[in-house]
Amino acid sequence: MISRRDWLGRVGGGMAGAMAWGGFSGAGGAMRGIAAPAAWGEKGKAALDLMTFNLRYASATGANRWPLRRPCVAGVLREALPDVVGTQEGLYGQLKDIGSDLPELGWIGLGRDGGSRGEFMAVFYRRERLEPVEYDHFWLSDTPEVIGSTSWGNTNRRMVTWVTFEDRATGRRFQFWNTHFDHQVEEARRKSAALVVARMAKVPASMPVVLAGDFNALSGASRSYEILTGEGGLKDTWHAAAARSEEDANSFNGFAPLERKGQRIDWILSRGAARVAGAGVVTTRVDGQWPSDHCPVTARLEWA
Repeated sequence: MISRRDWLGRVGGGMAGAMAWGGFSGAGGAMRGIAAPAAWGEKGKAALDLMTFNLRYASATGANRWPLRRPCVAGVLREALPDVVGTQEGLYGQLKDIGSDLPELGWIGLGRDGGSRGEFMAVFYRRERLEPVEYDHFWLSDTPEVIGSTSWGNTNRRMVTWVTFEDRATGRRFQFWNTHFDHQVEEARRKSAALVVARMAKVPASMPVVLAGDFNALSGASRSYEILTGEGGLKDTWHAAAARSEEDANSFNGFAPLERKGQRIDWILSRGAARVAGAGVVTTRVDGQWPSDHCPVTARLEWA
């Protein structure tokens, strides 16, 4: 089985022109360069800071065990101050740890095997800014309402968790969809994208929507990306951004030295008229420790 790092290396492609943000491995656990760059401008009242963050499931042993990574994850989230975070791979106890470390964040999720079992697509949100109005889940299969269902050759169950939020600052409502596409089966990724497009088409056109996640495919170089941004009409906030930080950083680091080929498998897509002030990859480590094997990807979005 090919590893994700080897697969990315074979795919190739990239963008040049890094802009400084993060990448600091500070002494004594210090972190700098996480907050949105000055190039993004001052955050307006209606602007929302969004993040997608594959947490890497918690393990009790090994060089990158969760007890070592937990303070790094909390530090990144505390310094970045996102209003909404779509997480992937988090286990129930791991998500409870994050909630305990950051009580200002609420979260919504369900294990992909049902209840507290398996990995979550948990959505964290800043309580003082956002009020969840409704939420639900569906599985990426031919039977999306069946918990834990699979259909397209993938052995890992895949799902979407979505939340309708009301912005306390503006009164505006929007939906945030969070997902994790399969890492092995291309057909599963294509059909997952098509299912997401079909389900999203049922959401009233007046409702702004954000789709975030780990798509296990390169942006701009995969059929699933084409389906979502073509047939689905979603906009990649990365390309729409007025400014980008760490532009050449890969979003998957594999707990290894950061590669700079501009390869993003973690995306934030949006529907609805909006200005994207900035987007970036957070490359911060603490004393050389990555928070996860993925770097968080961020965007600041303001609905028109």
